[in-house]
Amino acid sequence: MTYSGPAEAGGATTAHLPQRTPHPPVVHRNPTVSLVIPTLNEARNLPWVLRRIPPFVDQVVIVDGRSVDDTVKVAKAVRPDVDIVLESEKGKGAAIRAGFSASTGDLIVMIDADGSMDPAEIGWYTELLSSGFDFVKGSRYLTGGASDDLTWLRGQGNRALTGLANVACHRHFSDLCYGYVGLRRQCLPLLELASNGFEIETELAIRAALAGLRIAEVPTHELNRLSGTSNLRTFKDGWRVLHTLVKEWSLWDSPTAGAMAESMQRVHYHEPPVEVSRAPEDLAALLTPPMGV
Repeated sequence: MTYSGPAEAGGATTAHLPQRTPHPPVVHRNPTVSLVIPTLNEARNLPWVLRRIPPFVDQVVIVDGRSVDDTVKVAKAVRPDVDIVLESEKGKGAAIRAGFSASTGDLIVMIDADGSMDPAEIGWYTELLSSGFDFVKGSRYLTGGASDDLTWLRGQGNRALTGLANVACHRHFSDLCYGYVGLRRQCLPLLELASNGFEIETELAIRAALAGLRIAEVPTHELNRLSGTSNLRTFKDGWRVLHTLVKEWSLWDSPTAGAMAESMQRVHYHEPPVEVSRAPEDLAALLTPPMGV
């Protein structure tokens, strides 16, 4: 299934919701799960990501529209049931918002397409969301978390921005600038998302805190991207994150009462990962039909 159109999910609106908290959440016994993956020229990396997705994920949403390689064709070849959203607006934030708009699951998880975020960890997020939390964020700094890709410069910048966010929001985030995130779809209207770039990750976390959502962090292991170069620009995107942080803290008027966030809760999650060879895909072999077909 293919969609096209503007990124509407959580878009800014002039009419605020009534002044209330989103609690208690509606917790489904068997919630459906949507996975949103923004892509930009990730044809060689996407097969590993799609094949590692746990079987309990009900919907996979690929948001593209600006790739010049075979990203969309590869996605359909590896997973024919994938939903493709064609988003022409530039930026990760625009892609994320378009993906949220196309998501139908009770729970939504977002990951990158470069192989740095392991889909086998999705269960940590869905377990907490199913237990009553509204917003779950991955952290490379919690016990059990790690990063194979974080440079010293990016690490120092992330720590500084995380500290500022905690002072501004009176929270205890350990890893602000990381985009492995899960949330309840019913909470999207409360966040009024509007960012177009990498700062969408900061906007999500800050607005979730200011809106009083029940927040949890889980340890995550950031891997090296499988191939290609990152679209992240350390200084330019770092400045955009700082600007977003200050703007959200000083200007955004939360439509909820801003209840205190919950502390992290540990859960027992047992879902054997799908074993997939971790290597860039041979696209010629993948996209060539078998003989006789």
